[in-house]
Amino acid sequence: MEQVIELRPFQRNMAADLARLADNPKVSAQVRDNFPYPYTIADAHYWIDMCSNANSNAFQRAVFFEGKFAGGIGVVRQEDIYRNNAEIGYWLGEPFWGRNIMTAALREMTSWIFENTSITRLFAGVFETNAASMRVLEKAGYELEAIHRKAIIKNGRVLDEHLYVKLA
Repeated sequence: MEQVIELRPFQRNMAADLARLADNPKVSAQVRDNFPYPYTIADAHYWIDMCSNANSNAFQRAVFFEGKFAGGIGVVRQEDIYRNNAEIGYWLGEPFWGRNIMTAALREMTSWIFENTSITRLFAGVFETNAASMRVLEKAGYELEAIHRKAIIKNGRVLDEHLYVKLA
């Protein structure tokens, strides 16, 4: 069943919920190192301010489920010859896991990007340890394009990166 979610711009009044949900080692273990852990209220304010000042190459949205802040999703356009490509990434607070929320958010964000920008290819890199995120991408119509062997390092472990792609 499709979940009812909302994608909203980040606002300062979301900072406490953002910090509370993002300050989780299970969340930070599956995202890039520039997503801080521990995640403080200062980190939340920094992120929200950055999103409100973002350039036209980045589209960041807060994910809401049943009126509650649940996580984030964002798209970053690539440059030069890759300018019609964009990387999509997301995270969801642990209390919201396993409810198809991010699948719905990913479908909505993907549709919006293809309908409102010149981006024609979205891609997401997923750590080999994140089977749940792979399922989210597959349910949203993304296909596994490649496995980059031993391409990333997270928490001292060298891991494969699974690259998923969706074309407009």
